[in-house]
Amino acid sequence: MSWQEDEQGHLKKNFAFKNYRQSFAFTSQIALLAEKKNHHPQIILDYKQVTVRLISHDVGRVTERDKDMANLIDKLSIV
Repeated sequence: MSWQEDEQGHLKKNFAFKNYRQSFAFTSQIALLAEKKNHHPQIILDYKQVTVRLISHDVGRVTERDKDMANLIDKLSIV
């Protein structure tokens, strides 16, 4: 599934995993990446699923920065 725009104008994607441990590990990787890039998405951690939402809050819309972050997050999910 590719990133989609949700009702509030955020880029959104759901990632599925085999168990909670994998979901949590992925969430931790996103958190470290977010700190490094100083761009912090909304992350919802569920048992076998992680939902990520991105938007540039300073301008109130999706920007290239969000798209770049989405690509980096996609690369994390492959590993």
